[in-house]
Amino acid sequence: MRQAGMDSETSPNHILTSDYAVLLAEEFGRKPVINDEAAFDIYPPMAHSDPTSLPVRSPVITIMGHVDHGKTTLLDSLRSSAVAKGEAGGITQHIGAFSVPVKTASADGPKSITFLDTPGHAAFSAMRARGAGVTDLVVLVVAADDGIMPQTKEVINLIKQDEERVGVVVAITKVDKPEADVDAVHRGLMAEGIQVEAMGGDIPSVEVSGVTGQGLPDLVETLSAMAEMRSLHAEDKIPIHGYVLESNVVKGLGPVATVLVMRGSLKSGAHLISGLSQAKVRVMTDSAGKPTKVVPPGTAVTVSGWKTLPNAGDEVLQASEADIKKALVNRERQADLMKSLVDVEAINISRRKEREVRQMEEKEEERRKKRQSIIASTEDAPEVAQTTGPKELRLIIKGDVSGSVEAVAGALTGIGNHVAITKIISSSVGDISESDITMAKDCGAMLVGFSVNASRSMEQLAARSDVPIYTSPIIYRIMEEVKTRVIDLLPPVIEKRVIGEASVLDLFTITVKGKKTKQVAGCRVTNGIVEKSKLARLVRNGETIFEGSLDTMRHLKKEVTELRKGTECGLSLGDFDLVQVGDMIQSYENVESPGSL
Repeated sequence: MRQAGMDSETSPNHILTSDYAVLLAEEFGRKPVINDEAAFDIYPPMAHSDPTSLPVRSPVITIMGHVDHGKTTLLDSLRSSAVAKGEAGGITQHIGAFSVPVKTASADGPKSITFLDTPGHAAFSAMRARGAGVTDLVVLVVAADDGIMPQTKEVINLIKQDEERVGVVVAITKVDKPEADVDAVHRGLMAEGIQVEAMGGDIPSVEVSGVTGQGLPDLVETLSAMAEMRSLHAEDKIPIHGYVLESNVVKGLGPVATVLVMRGSLKSGAHLISGLSQAKVRVMTDSAGKPTKVVPPGTAVTVSGWKTLPNAGDEVLQASEADIKKALVNRERQADLMKSLVDVEAINISRRKEREVRQMEEKEEERRKKRQSIIASTEDAPEVAQTTGPKELRLIIKGDVSGSVEAVAGALTGIGNHVAITKIISSSVGDISESDITMAKDCGAMLVGFSVNASRSMEQLAARSDVPIYTSPIIYRIMEEVKTRVIDLLPPVIEKRVIGEASVLDLFTITVKGKKTKQVAGCRVTNGIVEKSKLARLVRNGETIFEGSLDTMRHLKKEVTELRKGTECGLSLGDFDLVQVGDMIQSYENVESPGSL
């Protein structure tokens, strides 16, 4: 293995991955057997040689922009529904999809436009990136009163990563407000590399107001014209290829998923595969909730009939039932293999760390034997209590839809530092159940619910099981609650605060309890107040020699409890009798404050 350049894997207890095992087998002249049956899977159909000969499909358009810049209100105006009013905290919480019929001047133009409504909050960046991955045109929403904001820049970066494939239209919203400054928005966009037509560029911009309806017809017309120019076509007679936008469990229907069909026509009874999930399509409903039998390319539809809940963002493919079963077996085998490879890597990392720790302990023991008995410490430096390793706030996440669960898990994973961290034990869709509480109790976890309910009986069970539950439809509050609990895991910061100082002027020896003698330091209080009830330390040449308590504190032969500045006194430090003239005796207290991330 060393000859093969695998020095770090040469320890006796290192577990080889299958890839390394294959390489070593080949080194010994053996040929690993490849199982073609195990390699079977289902893939999208090959691209058509002449796309322009195919039927026109509806363009997929994503509305993107900074939070509270009017995206949902804009879409609300387009589909004449109360979506904006129903969102918790005024923030769209998961991807929605709907179609709007359009009129085109050409017979070859699209008959409808499919809109994807992506959340604008920073925690949902993964979902927003997924929305951009399946879109043809992006409507970049910028508020005329706010201008370019952090998430606006994030969207622009997503667009630039795929600018050859994705078209852009800028929608400047809230133009009806008195403080609106459209020119400032144009200048801000130019600074970010978005050249709008008003500034001599080639990207259309439309001034709109979701409240008054100003500019909405122009926006739809612009989008329809751009879609027609891009000449979007797709096969409608092949097995479908699409993506899961969202998935959740609906009472009476079981697992359902919002599927965006990109190629092919989806029909009732079709067999689908998505990740490790399969379905026989039972019921399909469009964005208006009406049942439909056939879904053309470029359209989103809610599909029921899944045996298990598919993951948001997964590819959806159509095939025969036999091929799907065969592919699922291989996908599950591959997933188990990948999991085992992760476990193997974790074991190897753990063993490597154990070796490093042992080596460090041996070196530390050698250094300890060589250290002097008196260890210098910096005066008044804060001390942080040490822990044996990072503490974990274990979390079990429940959410209303899979995309929200994914986004919440991503937002909570980043909370913490090297001392205290969050660890996601499980994440799934649905209300909080008894099994969730049992799992949380067994692993010492906290239950976090996003836009889901915990019934009274579940709350009582959790209280009896000493399992904390926190639910909220607003991700800000969940992040704040989890951050607070992680801070509670941090060790407190302990600071030594000096409240008084006394300089040693002379030394006396007195006799106590028969023949025993005791050293007393004649001192003068130079700063603050020296209190007997507080801790004391002896400082010599900037180094702390002793830490403990004051055994004796006298003024004019009287025992006292505190001494103020300018007072002469006699002090003794317990059993410590190595005080020297010129030393400083400090009275201090430990001030404890919570840690911070």
